[in-house]
Amino acid sequence: MTIRAAGAGDEAGIVELIVPIQSGEFGFSITAADQPDLGDIDGFYRQGAGEFWVADDGGRIVGTIALKDLGDGQGALRKMFVAASHRGATHGIAQRLLDTLLSHATAKGFSAVLLGTTDRFLAAHRFYEKNGFELIDAGDLSAAFPRMALDTRFYRRTV
Repeated sequence: MTIRAAGAGDEAGIVELIVPIQSGEFGFSITAADQPDLGDIDGFYRQGAGEFWVADDGGRIVGTIALKDLGDGQGALRKMFVAASHRGATHGIAQRLLDTLLSHATAKGFSAVLLGTTDRFLAAHRFYEKNGFELIDAGDLSAAFPRMALDTRFYRRTV
């Protein structure tokens, strides 16, 4: 299992991981077409000090996480997904992805990482809180924060 920056040719694997989790597991009516960032990782995430990483298990993408540079020392954690077959502390993929993002944010001089999630991702809430993210009001978000329509809970972590 390796955590690496997403590369050319990873787009289909990224979509094949994310969209079924969103629509199948959580019942959201969302497609890849509704998420143009997935088709333009370089243009959306790799501006400034942003990046997009994947967890690669023998050529299969089993996890993703992204950091969008919002300016003013803030970043947005986006697209954190792990395949059901690779979840849990036994695998440690979510933790490795988050640790990679936070190390990058620290190295690049970010002061804070923000994120939005839905009220349905209960395990994610516990995971973020265990990792030092604090629940904040939507009004406390940076104006540059890329808010998704499905986002109902927001978190901030000082880096």
